[in-house]
Amino acid sequence: MKSSKKLSVSKIIMGIILIFLAASMLIPMLNILAQSLSHPDKVHVLKGWDILPKGFSLVNFQVILSQPLVIRSILNSVFITVVGTFLNLVMTASAAYVLTRPGLVGKKIFMYFFIIMMIFEPGIIQEYFLMKDIHLLDSLFSMVFYKCVNVYYLIILMRFMEDIPGSLIEAARIDGAGHVNVLFKIMMPLCKVPLLTVGMFYAVFRWNEFFKSSIFLTSKKNTVLQVLLKQFVVNSDTQVIVGAANIMANNNIAQLDNGSLKAATIVIAVIPILLLYPIILKYYTSDVLAGGVKE
Repeated sequence: MKSSKKLSVSKIIMGIILIFLAASMLIPMLNILAQSLSHPDKVHVLKGWDILPKGFSLVNFQVILSQPLVIRSILNSVFITVVGTFLNLVMTASAAYVLTRPGLVGKKIFMYFFIIMMIFEPGIIQEYFLMKDIHLLDSLFSMVFYKCVNVYYLIILMRFMEDIPGSLIEAARIDGAGHVNVLFKIMMPLCKVPLLTVGMFYAVFRWNEFFKSSIFLTSKKNTVLQVLLKQFVVNSDTQVIVGAANIMANNNIAQLDNGSLKAATIVIAVIPILLLYPIILKYYTSDVLAGGVKE
């Protein structure tokens, strides 16, 4: 009886802690959303803990999304994220497949090299001159090709591929399948769960990459959303988002609350990643429940 009471008390305490942690993460996000949706005349009464907008207005999003530079930066970020993540998955899966083949000559040397590269990453100066030498500076492909393979994710895929029965690969090879067919038609479908997990991490990294984008991409036409977000939210450079000519020509824009515009920009930058998680989770759960491959 005493043990059950202790257990119930511990569960209550744990529940309170989890609720507090969840609230500490959700309330700031909901407050930003409330700021972005509040009416410009009423947003100043919004407190830091308020999660409901004061009046409802989409004017902040209308102003932000009406700027060609913002739309261009969103499209650039989407291109880098989609194409870069696809390349990440193909390159990482290919490397994992090669490194898990039995009898591979020099496997330990390759692994030592990859681990050293993971610990001692090249500096920004070397990366900058590399992009310059291959003529990819101020090109979106400089961010697409950047970090094609993450060694940590490579090791994760290797562990999964090592658990796939070798008899499947041998049977496919006997039937005349080449390594490319084995990789794309057998190994990658069987590794769907780790590929989804690694792909999600790659996509989040690609979408949120700011530092290297600000160095490799210098022109406005190739700017990405995160760089624009930093210039506006951190540096408070309203002209970057709205434009000086628009501010002077449109008095309504000049009267908008700067904090609400920042909140709307943050929401626009966060929504794609938030939408990614339930989509990945849906396929992740279904594939886990489907079971694994056994000898």
